[in-house]
Amino acid sequence: MSSVKVTIIGAGSVVFSLALVKDLCLTEGLSGSTVCFMDINEERLDVIYRLGKRYAEDLGANLKFERSLDREEALQDTDFVINTATVSHNEYVMKAKRELASKFGYFYGGTGMPEYHNLQLMLEIAMDMERICPDAWILQAGNPVFEGTTLMTRETGIQACGLCHGHYGYRTVARVIGLDPEKVTFQAPGLNHNIWMTHFYHEGQDAYPLLDDWIANKAEEYWAEADKKGVDIPAQMSRAAIHQYKMFGLMPIGDTPRGGGWWYHTDMDTRR
Repeated sequence: MSSVKVTIIGAGSVVFSLALVKDLCLTEGLSGSTVCFMDINEERLDVIYRLGKRYAEDLGANLKFERSLDREEALQDTDFVINTATVSHNEYVMKAKRELASKFGYFYGGTGMPEYHNLQLMLEIAMDMERICPDAWILQAGNPVFEGTTLMTRETGIQACGLCHGHYGYRTVARVIGLDPEKVTFQAPGLNHNIWMTHFYHEGQDAYPLLDDWIANKAEEYWAEADKKGVDIPAQMSRAAIHQYKMFGLMPIGDTPRGGGWWYHTDMDTRR
């Protein structure tokens, strides 16, 4: 692959951006490419810029790094845009939105209020891309992925792909029931945050019977032990996830058990 320019919008998330930088550094086909970090928070932007450069130098990766506080500037000559940005995602704002939603009986993002600002930002980015880099692809990693990708492709002519790591929930299922995830094959079609495991095989054999056996003989002990130790149970293997599986006949994967209209979200005590 010839050198390209990759622009990361919302690059101020050190954890996410460094993981992304690692992947870019380890992709030999990107040698000679440029990575542009863009964020409106100058302090965070400078931190990720310095860390990214040092990380690449330590790995010996042939990547050039840039930074910008201006989105239009960052999009110039870009081939790929990775959008991880979230609007107003601080604890004060999120707490206020949760309290307002719960006042009207929504206990898990049922109003979608935290998402409206993000959707507006996504559309603005897509419209900027139409003007500045119309041939570039945008990889949408920030939520709401499905709604945002749909909005951008309906309202603009840009090329977009939504990305989510939720499908890796199959690995949690495998580990908890005692299987090697590397020996598991799976399929989980659906929409983002609403995907269901239609194919679950371990070394070529249907692994659903093994999951059923775990539920029948080990699940209660697993949950009780976690409660006793005061540790969080992965949503992927929570009581709610297993209830969904029993109800629909397929294991919900990733963030599916957290769905806004789900059974247990009648009040906070029930949800807990």
